[in-house]
Amino acid sequence: MCRNIKTLFNFEPPATDEEVRAAALQFVRKLSGFNSPSKANRAAFDAAVEEVFAAGRRLLDGLETQAPPRDREVEAEKAKARSAERFGRVPA
Repeated sequence: MCRNIKTLFNFEPPATDEEVRAAALQFVRKLSGFNSPSKANRAAFDAAVEEVFAAGRRLLDGLETQAPPRDREVEAEKAKARSAERFGRVPA
């Protein structure tokens, strides 16, 4: 899985459309191998981002859980701790 794509389900507050769209963009970039597509590929690239966004939004809206929502700040601190342990420093 692409390391830049973060889990978006079961957070309080819920994932925004901007967060889902950013994950869709990262996914399409990973699949296509393009960070920024050429003019010839721009329409197909943008259409794919929109399709992945729509599917992701439907998925997040349709999922259910009994687990309490996770806190974004707590999860960010856990990620910093993992990074510090892995790389020996805390990211800025």
